[in-house]
Amino acid sequence: MAATVKIGVAAWGDLNDYYPRGMKPAEKLTFYAAEFPLVEVDTSYYAIPAPRMPASWAGATPDGFTFNIKAFRLFTSHPTPPRFLPPDIRAALPDELASKRSLYYNDVPDRHRDALWDMFRGVVDTIRDAGKLGVVLFQFPPWFMPRRSSYAHVDECRERMAGYPVAVELRNRFWLADDGLEETLSYLRRAGISFVAVDEPQGFNSSVPPVADVTGQFGIVRFHGRNRDTWEKKGLKKSAERFDYYYTEDEMAEWAPRIETMRSSADEVHVIINTNNQDQASVNARLAAKVFDKSLARSPRLL
Repeated sequence: MAATVKIGVAAWGDLNDYYPRGMKPAEKLTFYAAEFPLVEVDTSYYAIPAPRMPASWAGATPDGFTFNIKAFRLFTSHPTPPRFLPPDIRAALPDELASKRSLYYNDVPDRHRDALWDMFRGVVDTIRDAGKLGVVLFQFPPWFMPRRSSYAHVDECRERMAGYPVAVELRNRFWLADDGLEETLSYLRRAGISFVAVDEPQGFNSSVPPVADVTGQFGIVRFHGRNRDTWEKKGLKKSAERFDYYYTEDEMAEWAPRIETMRSSADEVHVIINTNNQDQASVNARLAAKVFDKSLARSPRLL
């Protein structure tokens, strides 16, 4: 049987024009989950949530709802200001590290890295125990190049999250260019890691071509918009400006045959809309539901 397709957005809290005026923050996820069956948790990228937060998310959503959880940025080779580390970890850092503007993964002593992984797995465990975990998403930066040390780091992330479904998004074209394409996909298949397909502006070093493949349990597509003017623009006031885009029906329909192919080899297909300026996420998610519902009508498994 062809896989179910679930559609949702990245960061439900950013949908400011989606919610009724005056709605309390604690009510927003329940309101969102009444329409969409899937959401990507992005707060976990910026800082590891307090233990009470994932429990509240699980309690605010119905049975069958799915959370994809974005990995903490320190784990994915992004610069991480010390103030975003948990207070006890930050307090335990040597002064020369605590005073740095940003830390990278290898800057942090082993015992503190172990503690951070334990805290992050605790967040994921809460969602998994509620029966609502999709994947743990590791989104690597454009400077994360296909070299031996990078493969070794992905291996470490997979091992640290052994027993959890892991997905990887790569943001440098050399991973999927020419001979790199099959090498990358073959590695992910062997490792049992789900490849994240993307829709985004093309022609930049940070652009990954729209390759649709399933290398693990899940087929995943993240829609970042096609705004070439802002994709690599410096000095943006907020990240939403980079993903400032409304899709057309024809643009969204380009993915219908790709998603249909993904359904044949995945347990589930997740479509995540990451255009989060104004009402773009919800508008584009509704458009995706409309387009894919029509295209998958002969084998309807769209939630």
